[in-house]
Amino acid sequence: MFELAQLRCFTTVATELNFRRAAERLNMTQPPLSRQIQLLEHSLGVELFSRNTRSVALTAAGRAFFIEAQALLERAQQAAIAARRFAEGDIGSVTISFVGSAVYEFLPKVIAEARLSQPNVKVALTEMNTFQQHEALRARRIDLGIVRAPLLQPGYETECLVREPFVLAVPASHPLAHAPVITVQDLHGMPFLMYSHSAYPPFNELLTGMFRSASVEPEYIQWLSSSLTILALVNAGMGLAFVPRCATNVVFKEVVFREIDLGDGIQSELHLVWRTDNDNPACKMLLEAIRSAIKAER
Repeated sequence: MFELAQLRCFTTVATELNFRRAAERLNMTQPPLSRQIQLLEHSLGVELFSRNTRSVALTAAGRAFFIEAQALLERAQQAAIAARRFAEGDIGSVTISFVGSAVYEFLPKVIAEARLSQPNVKVALTEMNTFQQHEALRARRIDLGIVRAPLLQPGYETECLVREPFVLAVPASHPLAHAPVITVQDLHGMPFLMYSHSAYPPFNELLTGMFRSASVEPEYIQWLSSSLTILALVNAGMGLAFVPRCATNVVFKEVVFREIDLGDGIQSELHLVWRTDNDNPACKMLLEAIRSAIKAER
């Protein structure tokens, strides 16, 4: 099989139709240039040039090969450039998973900013709960995860991106919708919509634990896996609920959001998690872009 160096020799001679000038362009002497052309012709099994003491001309096979040789050299150059750009993280693809509530405010802004700085990186987004994302990271199905609970195990990195309070979502017809001040004690015995432990263990454990510490027992009527579903049921008047403040961007006609003091440490968090051995350069560049976007947002 011929080599790229032989193709460069051939295309240069085919352009100049003169071995001396071609050798000068290639910074070599004529004998090794002639040898490269002979090796190429032997490899192909055809004569590419008709030559005598006065002139050099392409044969019919040479003219056909000249077109293909130029295309091959261009593709080789493009492949080299692509390899360098991939190694620098300028091109490539990154798979990001996220919890559903991240799309209310955080994710669209951050991804938009990151795409501006990395326009040639393809970003694939997939929605998963926190547990599913942890499993997907272990199986290397995703590069980055946006989760509610960090993955505190060897081999993984975790970075807190967002901390924000919970707000109380109340049906517009409920007396608490217009109360001057609302406390946790006001929620005792109230019909309540809560995040399920299987889908949202961080929120479930945090909020139910807060109620127990305050000796408050709401009436849990549904255990749900999505802030959007919870708000839809609040809108239908089925109960009250805590949701992250970013969820107030979702507008429901019959839902009123109220501030409430839940005590120190009772807040919603979003964490970015990834494998420490992730060698995808585009992932590293996008990670920096996300950090910059978060810093600018703050």
